[in-house]
Amino acid sequence: MEKIVVIKIGGNCIDDEVALSAFLSDFAAIKFPKILIHGGGKLATQLASQLNLETTLIDGRRITDEKMLDVVTMVYAGLINKKIVAQLQAAECNAVGFCGADANLIQAHQRVNNEINYGFVGDIDKVNADFLVDLLDKNYTPILAPITHNKKGILLNTNADTLASSIAIALAQKSNKVDFYYCFEKNGLLANVDDDMSLISAVNIQEIELLKQNQTITKGMIPKVDNISFALKNGVDKVVLCNAKHIGEIFEENSILGTTFTIK
Repeated sequence: MEKIVVIKIGGNCIDDEVALSAFLSDFAAIKFPKILIHGGGKLATQLASQLNLETTLIDGRRITDEKMLDVVTMVYAGLINKKIVAQLQAAECNAVGFCGADANLIQAHQRVNNEINYGFVGDIDKVNADFLVDLLDKNYTPILAPITHNKKGILLNTNADTLASSIAIALAQKSNKVDFYYCFEKNGLLANVDDDMSLISAVNIQEIELLKQNQTITKGMIPKVDNISFALKNGVDKVVLCNAKHIGEIFEENSILGTTFTIK
């Protein structure tokens, strides 16, 4: 396959029905074979609160006990995933929704950490890239929720950014080119997080550590950029961090939207 587009959508865009609808309309119009990975943390937190379940996040990662696992599975692999699929079908995009357990798509193991018990949180071991390529060859558009499994009957909650990075890496071994986009509510990596006009348009992998040291990359941006760095080190040519509302324009020739991360 000549080119595959991998897009991860997250942040406030998932919670804003108008913004999500506009994004999905633009996504449906992308002509290349494409895959969408979505998160959905805020809705899961809201439902957990209604069920009197406490939400604990450490460095943006959700502590997932058995009851919280039920909540995130219902929200991510159920409600959000199927709403996205339905909207894309309405836009004439032949979407099909999955979580990692379907077709052994994403196999993971329960995270082991001697200092923090993350519960049913999964770290990825294997991606069934052949299955994804087969779907794309048949003109299906896979929509993936960040729920994985351990091949022993246990579902696991997996960070959507990490899942997207692992999928891009696996597909890079199957395609001549993978275009990988992280879409959220900001214009990209900003020199000043409070100034949407302070976009840093290009970053190479050597500059990432410096940007962490001077706190341009901080807090919740750190795991996202770590996943970008991991993808670049493992066969993905470039990763673009951009505003979800720009996804329709960013494929235009000579687009200067978003932050482009490269190995050099």
